[in-house]
Amino acid sequence: MKTAFRVFLTALLFIGCYTMHAQSTKRPRDYGIRFGVMPTGPLNAITDVPGVRVGQVTLQEGQRVRTGVTAILPHGGNLFQEKCPAAIYIGNGFGKLAGYTQVEELGTLETPIVLTNTLGVPTAADAVIDYTLAQPGNEQVRSLNPVVGETNDGGLNDIRSRPVTKQHVLDAIKQAKTGAVDEGNVGAGTGTVCFGFKGGIGTASRKLPVSLGGYTVGVLVQTNFGGVLQIAGVPVGVELGKFSFKEKLDGSCMMVVLTDAPLDARNLKRLAKRAFMGMARTGGIASNGSGDYVIAVSTANRIPNASKSTFDEVKLLRNDETSPCFMAAIEATEEAIINSLFAARSMTTSNGYQVEQLPVEKVVDLLKKAGQVK
Repeated sequence: MKTAFRVFLTALLFIGCYTMHAQSTKRPRDYGIRFGVMPTGPLNAITDVPGVRVGQVTLQEGQRVRTGVTAILPHGGNLFQEKCPAAIYIGNGFGKLAGYTQVEELGTLETPIVLTNTLGVPTAADAVIDYTLAQPGNEQVRSLNPVVGETNDGGLNDIRSRPVTKQHVLDAIKQAKTGAVDEGNVGAGTGTVCFGFKGGIGTASRKLPVSLGGYTVGVLVQTNFGGVLQIAGVPVGVELGKFSFKEKLDGSCMMVVLTDAPLDARNLKRLAKRAFMGMARTGGIASNGSGDYVIAVSTANRIPNASKSTFDEVKLLRNDETSPCFMAAIEATEEAIINSLFAARSMTTSNGYQVEQLPVEKVVDLLKKAGQVK
């Protein structure tokens, strides 16, 4: 009898956990909502860029801890020994991003990108250092540059308890895989709030036609910011009566852009700026308290840490050929942000603070009336 009762309780706990983690089976595109004109990749995710992997660890403990870690790996090799061209654009710098100055100076990424909460940045950076030093071939490494981004999930998460550990970060990196990427209340997006609704992790991609190079641009976002929500140009926030300065909506957004287009750091910085334009298309305002950063990385060329040659010889896309990638970054960022909102689920804390999920059916009706549902 006791055994049966334990099984019953376990089943109830499992159902409860599943409800909290349940992701929407329908993304905006499944409702006929379109963002821009470019085709998506097969998964409509950052992992449509060949070789890119994403790993996530979600922490939900009672009604106090709601946070996590999201790791993005541009390729499956040793990133320190085979660096990727990279750039970081600061839309608004009220944030604690780690690793910016070396990327700005040298134009390369040499570790996985990790996203977490604000007070988890030092722990995450320490874990990335551990991971990199332990990789075969790095036995003589004495300097490295961990890149860690964050948003502040302190409304829904007991951020002062600093629940993210090095092991959580290492697990996210080690679990990173290609394929579909979970969205909504997962990883670094577990406790985030966006436009006054439950935010989270979102992703999208664009696949350029062969005539424009055939390149893929993929985006992953951690949404935790305010403004006046727009979806496909429709002022949804106004219609729902929830927007900045009517309510206190603030926060940050981390945007990660990967592409297989052969871009150097200079053009990756230009690409990153376009991702910020995608955020603006959703109604984000980059408020005073917002830490809005875009990390852009190309997987097309790998820069060896050591070489017998005194030259790096790579083929780069000409400036005149970059505009399709720019447009792809705008569209994919816009869609990734909206995907995060459609996937997220309502959350309540132990002190009664509640954040409702986006009322998807009501939003779809608004878009239908505006002629934005195909």
